[in-house]
Amino acid sequence: MNKIHLFDKIISPIVTEKSTKLSEHNKIVFKVPTGANKKNLKKNIEKIFKVNVVKVNIINKQNRAKMTRGRKIKISGFKKAIITLKKGQSIDLTAGI
Repeated sequence: MNKIHLFDKIISPIVTEKSTKLSEHNKIVFKVPTGANKKNLKKNIEKIFKVNVVKVNIINKQNRAKMTRGRKIKISGFKKAIITLKKGQSIDLTAGI
């Protein structure tokens, strides 16, 4: 039951062109819940993936409106965390945990 609680703090990894460039600098990007904070994320990432976390940056993406086919639609915001790992360590996102 404790492991399930740890996985509640990470929704999904974000795999984009920008996040793959960040992985060259030992940085991994995750989508996290809106109530997540830096201390809890650091502890949970270290326990789940067994790596040393140097720094955690959190970015809050706001809601925004977008025009699609002449209609205004709402794109919901989310929170993402950029995790900086100790040099020489990495997390393989393609493999299962």
